[in-house]
Amino acid sequence: MSRKAIEGAFPRLGRTNYSLTSPDSVEYNCVAWAAGDTSRFWWPFERPLAYWPPGVDRRVELEAFVEAFKSIGYEECADGNLEAGCEKVALFADANGVPTHAARQLPGGRWTSKLGQAEDIEHNIYGLEGGAYGEVTCYVKRTR
Repeated sequence: MSRKAIEGAFPRLGRTNYSLTSPDSVEYNCVAWAAGDTSRFWWPFERPLAYWPPGVDRRVELEAFVEAFKSIGYEECADGNLEAGCEKVALFADANGVPTHAARQLPGGRWTSKLGQAEDIEHNIYGLEGGAYGEVTCYVKRTR
């Protein structure tokens, strides 16, 4: 995906300092990337290649996404502020509350995202808001 296409989908991103950190890949998506898994595509749809944690309802609803992250050791938290010893994930949703994206916080406080089947980027969390992914609606964290 070109920078022009990325910034077209995420208008605020072009006004922030972001960088491409890996080439595009269809092996994994944003939820998998946020969970630390680059070998599978995570999504609650029942499709042959989609993974979803066992025991978590296959619903495209925020609660199911929170439960998916809880299944790998996360708990809900108040915000995306950097906390020593913690790894955080921001969950995005559209105006109807439908989950659209997940981003993982890096040790220095910036965020990393997989843009669909396109590249991974390092960015400011608010650079992705107001665009194709909507807004951050929830944060989860776990001990590093």
